[in-house]
Amino acid sequence: MSKSAVIPDRMQGLLSSESLTARVKMSSVFTLAGYGLSQILRMAGNLVLTRLLFPEAFGLMALMSVFIVGLQMFSDFGIRPAIVRSDRGDDPNFLDTAWTIKIIRGVILFLICCGFAYPVSIFYDEPILAGMLMVASVQFLISGLMPTRRYTATRHLNLGYITFLDFLAQAIGLVVIIGLAFWMQTVWALVIGLVLSVAIQTLMTSMFLPGHRNRLRWDKSAVSELVGFGQWIFLSTICGFLLSQGDKLILGKFLPLDTFGIYNIAFFLGSFPMILGMMLVGRLLIPIYRICPPLESRANFLRLRRMRTLTTAGLLTMIVTIAFMGVWVVGFLYDDRYEAAGAIVVLIACMQVPAVIGLTYDQAALAAGDSKHFFIVTFVKALLTITGLLIGVQTYGLIGALAGQALAIVLAYPALVWLSVKIGVWDPLHDLGFAIIGLCLAAGAIWYNWAAITALAA
Repeated sequence: MSKSAVIPDRMQGLLSSESLTARVKMSSVFTLAGYGLSQILRMAGNLVLTRLLFPEAFGLMALMSVFIVGLQMFSDFGIRPAIVRSDRGDDPNFLDTAWTIKIIRGVILFLICCGFAYPVSIFYDEPILAGMLMVASVQFLISGLMPTRRYTATRHLNLGYITFLDFLAQAIGLVVIIGLAFWMQTVWALVIGLVLSVAIQTLMTSMFLPGHRNRLRWDKSAVSELVGFGQWIFLSTICGFLLSQGDKLILGKFLPLDTFGIYNIAFFLGSFPMILGMMLVGRLLIPIYRICPPLESRANFLRLRRMRTLTTAGLLTMIVTIAFMGVWVVGFLYDDRYEAAGAIVVLIACMQVPAVIGLTYDQAALAAGDSKHFFIVTFVKALLTITGLLIGVQTYGLIGALAGQALAIVLAYPALVWLSVKIGVWDPLHDLGFAIIGLCLAAGAIWYNWAAITALAA
């Protein structure tokens, strides 16, 4: 019997109810610990860099990142979720074909980024952006070589080694960036450091993460499955870009560069619980939904309810804590140039309360292979979010843009219910309870920080 045929049989024994619970707990611990340490490291680096560089540098990096992330998401065919959920997720032919597609994608993104560098710099009226984008585009060539072993480890909830390697690579990369910033004293330190950080992570993963060693291969059946699943993921990630980067895309055009840099520092502080939640959902819930389909039994639904409740409660606690302490944290950590970031942190955190309630639903569609309906819901979210941003920023500036995003999340809830009912995961008791709690706590945080918010509005 072949090795690939033996793996599913072994997995059946490992993924019993008790084993699954243990693996989920262990994977959650690794993810939370890794993310916490990563954010502490990122915060330390951020504090050092804000003293070595100037607010405009962070605004320039944010503008550059919008375009880089946009290219990544606009070209995403869902290779990671495809490997995590597919029956062929351990097949070397399937993995090698996915890796080959990743390399081709990296080359194409590099060429596109270089081609659009000058027009982007003209649109934002920042000539330096052209050179920054050309240098940053090298990361696409490097990240295309990232091995698929990362995805198979996620598939089997073996996240400890990935977490350790990612943290170590981040630490080394941050030391490199700080060294460059101290030496160069310009935004170029951040650009070059970004490329070197991607190279360090890819190299360390390739050298030290155990698993199948990729080689170039083109399996037509694997291509067919990847493209068939990924065509809707491709459209979903375009919408996902508008959801995750729409604020920067629009505010970067409406706000002064230094204010935009301050906004991005505030966004880092105010959004990290939500980013953590998305990481947990992406790494844990697709395998869990695949192993325990909620429509299969009431026991599966109740098991998922417990996991969903714990996830929402933990994330909501972090969000509310940040909302209450945002002004104080910014005042303690940053100098007077960044004072306005405090009120922005409060508003960003409060804005994410309704988003965290439905965070665990849409990934169930991907686990079930229903990428089409996942796209429909993501499209509705993106359309409402961009509309809310545009109307809000033009009527009441930055505060209006944040309020518009929050309203868009609420208006998109019926679409999320439609999807979750279809795949059997909707839990109205969970949603109503946390909506009441979250609304009351968010209102309290806004009241507590009202003086800083009114100063920002003025």
